[in-house]
Amino acid sequence: MSSLYDCAVDAELLTGMRLARAALARGELVVVPTDTVYGIAADAFDPDAVQRLLDAKGRTRQSPPPVLIKGQDTLAALTSDVPDLVRPLLDEFWPGGLTVVFHAQPSLLWDLGETRGTVALRQPSNKLVLELLEETGPLAVSSANLTGKPAAQTALEAHEMLGDSVSVYLDGGAAGGGYVLPPGANTGSTIVDATTDGVLRIIRHGVISDAEIRRVAADGVVV
Repeated sequence: MSSLYDCAVDAELLTGMRLARAALARGELVVVPTDTVYGIAADAFDPDAVQRLLDAKGRTRQSPPPVLIKGQDTLAALTSDVPDLVRPLLDEFWPGGLTVVFHAQPSLLWDLGETRGTVALRQPSNKLVLELLEETGPLAVSSANLTGKPAAQTALEAHEMLGDSVSVYLDGGAAGGGYVLPPGANTGSTIVDATTDGVLRIIRHGVISDAEIRRVAADGVVV
């Protein structure tokens, strides 16, 4: 049976974080707040755990989850290269609501699904999930919802959709809050593909506007 912990209460925060770390180490799933939406997390280097994440959401291996990391220092270990043209975006929007697709380091012993040799990386700004990442290392994290349903904005919404497929729910209050969005806008991260030489492609419109991406990136490199 899964448990939900109110991280605004010190005792529940300590217990919830301890149990979340233990659950992830066992290959189980944990729901965490991020700066965009709530996410369902698994150990990125445990293929069985990643498959449990996909199964819980009702997704196939053709929809591999992004990976959350703490700090740009981890980039070199997880990617084959970080193009210079994407570095201004990382400097401006990490930590935050920007996910970037890179060529993955080919020597990595992981299986996120049918990635075609790429990996989508993000450094979130939520302090709770950053603390968890500090102790667990990279986590495969996708929005905490069933496929086709809106992404959960609260731990309770995530629990109503995912139930006992998740071992621990960390309740950090309403997700997001740091972005001013028009009605109906995507509350997830903005995804930029940096795998094509000399160009960046916006492949999902999210909390960071296209205009902001173009303002920070070099002229002519964003399509």
